Amino acid sequence: MGFLVAGTCGLVGCFVILRRMALVGDAISHSILPGITLAFLLTNSRDTLPMMLGAVAAGVVTVALIEAIRYTSRIKPDAAIGIVFSSLFAVGVILISVFADEVDLDAECVLYGELGFIPLQDIAYFGGIVIGPEPVVRMAIITLIAIVLLFAFFKEMIVTSFDSGLAASLGINTTRYQYGLTLFLSIVIVSSFESVGVVLVIAMIIFPGATALMLTDRLPIALALSTVISGAYSLLGFHLATWLNASIAGGMTVIAGIVFGIVWAFAPQRGLIATLVRNRQIMEESALNFSREEK
Repeated sequence: MGFLVAGTCGLVGCFVILRRMALVGDAISHSILPGITLAFLLTNSRDTLPMMLGAVAAGVVTVALIEAIRYTSRIKPDAAIGIVFSSLFAVGVILISVFADEVDLDAECVLYGELGFIPLQDIAYFGGIVIGPEPVVRMAIITLIAIVLLFAFFKEMIVTSFDSGLAASLGINTTRYQYGLTLFLSIVIVSSFESVGVVLVIAMIIFPGATALMLTDRLPIALALSTVISGAYSLLGFHLATWLNASIAGGMTVIAGIVFGIVWAFAPQRGLIATLVRNRQIMEESALNFSREEK
């Protein structure tokens, strides 16, 4: 389950980072709480479909509010994101406290989750054959959909991510793909939060893509690397959590931070050491050229 979440979030996260939407992903991760709470209050059900619809609606509202604040005021994008996600998350907490206090709909479940409880979830069957725990099956389907959509709209996503002006000149509706990415991001988050929590989802949206993009300039390679890196997070994070008797999601996030730190320091082209060496060489060459001109 951890690999499915990390891998799917990593694929989506590469485009989120390229579009400078990392904080938007954070905002959506928090603002789904009022969406799923309202969905429960309206349907009196915790089934996947109403919860997912509520989360998707909350994600769309989040992005719409952020864009509205950005374009109708002098508020900077980061401030707009902070205003929207903190307000919506607070609304969700209040709704749970007031209307669903005696129901097993807990804000801590959304924040932290617990991968270790997945084997205790309801089992999914297909034709009488046991498939596996429902969260795993659901996340596997989401992962498959992500891969299919990636292949189907790869060119459009590249163009809209790197050059929205060029995309518009080619007749590609950049807003449509922006909201499409937001919708799918909301679906991934709501499919994951009960098992792994918002904390891990946020980390997996950002860390795999950011780490992969530090290692290569080619997006296809970055997407492949993000998947491999996600697998490493899952494996090493699980063993770290087992060793420390701690949260698996927390262990994966710690490993993600360590791996990113190593890559940030030692990446061949964009790492800290490579950048310092390159800057030093430029300074030495500039000094040498200056001394030659003086002579």
